[in-house]
Amino acid sequence: MSPPAEEALLRLARARGIATSYTTDRGARADVPPDTLVAVLAAFDIDATTSRAAAEALVTLEQRRSARLLPPFMTLGASDTLRLDLPDDARARVEWEDGTESTPVTAPLAGLPPGLHTLHVRSTRTAERTPLLVAPERLTLPRGRHWGFLVQLYATLSRRSWGMGDLTDLADLAEWSAREHGAGFVQLGPLHAAEPGPGTDPSPYRPGSRRFPDPLHLRVEAVPEYAYLSGEARDLVDSCAARARRLNEAVLSGSSLIDRETVRDLKFGALRRLHTGVPLTPARAAAFAAFVGREGRDLTDFATWCALAEVHGGAWRSWPAALRDPRSAAVERARTELADAVAFHRWLAWITDEQLAGAQRRASSAGMPIGLVHDLAVGVSPDGADAWAHQDFLAAGTSVGAPPDDFNPRGQDWGQPPWRPDALEAAGYRPLAGALRAGLRHAGALRVDHVMGLFRLWWIPEGRPPAEGTYVRYDADALLGTLALEAHRAGAAVIGEDLGTVEPGVQEQLARRGVLGTSVQRFEYVGGSEGRAGPLPAQQWRTDCLATLTTHDLPTTTAWLTGEHVELRSRLGLLTRPEAEEKADAVAERDGWLAELVRCGLLDEGDHDPDAALSALHRFLLLTPSRLLGVWLPDAVGDRRPQNLPGTSTVHPNWRLPTADGAGRPVPLEELAEHPLVRRITRLFTTLPRACDREHPEHPEHHEREERDARPAS
Repeated sequence: MSPPAEEALLRLARARGIATSYTTDRGARADVPPDTLVAVLAAFDIDATTSRAAAEALVTLEQRRSARLLPPFMTLGASDTLRLDLPDDARARVEWEDGTESTPVTAPLAGLPPGLHTLHVRSTRTAERTPLLVAPERLTLPRGRHWGFLVQLYATLSRRSWGMGDLTDLADLAEWSAREHGAGFVQLGPLHAAEPGPGTDPSPYRPGSRRFPDPLHLRVEAVPEYAYLSGEARDLVDSCAARARRLNEAVLSGSSLIDRETVRDLKFGALRRLHTGVPLTPARAAAFAAFVGREGRDLTDFATWCALAEVHGGAWRSWPAALRDPRSAAVERARTELADAVAFHRWLAWITDEQLAGAQRRASSAGMPIGLVHDLAVGVSPDGADAWAHQDFLAAGTSVGAPPDDFNPRGQDWGQPPWRPDALEAAGYRPLAGALRAGLRHAGALRVDHVMGLFRLWWIPEGRPPAEGTYVRYDADALLGTLALEAHRAGAAVIGEDLGTVEPGVQEQLARRGVLGTSVQRFEYVGGSEGRAGPLPAQQWRTDCLATLTTHDLPTTTAWLTGEHVELRSRLGLLTRPEAEEKADAVAERDGWLAELVRCGLLDEGDHDPDAALSALHRFLLLTPSRLLGVWLPDAVGDRRPQNLPGTSTVHPNWRLPTADGAGRPVPLEELAEHPLVRRITRLFTTLPRACDREHPEHPEHHEREERDARPAS
């Protein structure tokens, strides 16, 4: 029965932060269908299938809120003052996070230390407690101006890899680019743990867990115990290594795609022998015990899920019913029965963490002021470890996506369950803090994918098209405060991926918090990416952002310059308009940018050589005031193939291509330093901190800006 769109339903939806209407990317108002509101309310465990049910649920919700002395969660800035409006018979105290003595709140409190504290209130009729988050007002931005490579690690192979790039390859890339070319960072795609098993989605943006990295990125030979293997165990590990080298040669020869399933089988086969074949020294055992103690129940849940998935498959919702609840007695028994497997996956998490730490140390030692920039995916697979362990905090029966827009007229369904705002709030945002802490632990900065999701997300009821979803709002102050607190503790910067449809005020609020934005040349136009009133002049780009030419979801710059991205989509049957129209628009877009390069003196008029234009576009980035400049590694070798073609899953080898040159020949890490195009592009950035740092007092633009800022406003 389709429920009527009555006032109680609308008020109930709004009370839960569910949008009853929204503004499209073209500025039009769209009303949300009542069926969608009912389905989304059901994800909050609210029955609104009839008018009466909706009205009763609204009364219950309002009564519950009015009965509380305190809100469920409180957020303050470090310079804010805690003021409480309580009944005369109520007494309040703050229990500090560090366990020091509680402080009575008898007057407004100022200068509260950053942390997640607890506020207690007791009156004659009730006692309440609520989390009190005190966050830094603003994150510290990176000092100076820096450039770095943007990479997908799996695609960055060396001749010593096991069929895909690994953490030793990452450390080598970071050290070389820092020492030889003054790079300040390397930005990575997500290294989150993926779902194991055949046929799983290879996208790093749909992981099984954001809480732990994938052991698939380990370098087996870099595990300290490897050096002490002997006998049959050594023979078995060497056999795995020999097969992996053949696989690696096939990938680098261009005869094979990256095959994660085979890589996983080979690495895990070798690592199991390593785990059981060489005991830990006392010092190593103590370090492992400290790691297990620090990670606590999260690690136990993750290792248990991995062990169960090896027996029952990766989709936990198809497991025996008793195993679907991580707190059940059946899971506890299974953990005991599978103790060896659980121990193995705990150990894998530890040695992966060690190698991540080592990569960041090598980057820092080579002179990188930032080092590794990790990437936090917007969500997780509904079948993975996090969805199993955190199911109480995720909205069942819905997934995250995007509404229809010009970029994707049908909208997008990313197939990931969203955080349930009320459950996350009740947990003090600790599940989110855990994911953030993991991403920040061995990083100089964290990129937050779809950072607008800290404000609202597009929820799509199960079984419905993306167009029949709606926005659900989150407590942005609480989520931003949690992000700021974790980044502050880690001493790291934050980069927000704020591309696409961004509601008014979001970018400004992020900037006030010290969250860097993301600017991509392909979207930078006067009047916005939709207005397209000519390319945005370099000096008008944002300062507090990471500026790049492209992303993993867009054509490489060489493909865009030559028009091959349109030809690829045409071959795959993906065009939504006649090919001639698509090509004409692509040529007009490219020629507009070439004209801007000529105007800036970066390119000779009439010069359409792709390599010359590619270099000119990178020089254009240097003219912007942006703090961070990113060079997409496939661009640096002239790669013409996209790493990911959005909207496809079978017709293009998404997330399985090694970085290759313009002829499609994979380029191993050992050849990067001497690659002519790499040398040409890195030479542009090598002197960046000295010649292009607009904060440097000797830079002429520094004085020009000081004079400009000193002039009275007209």
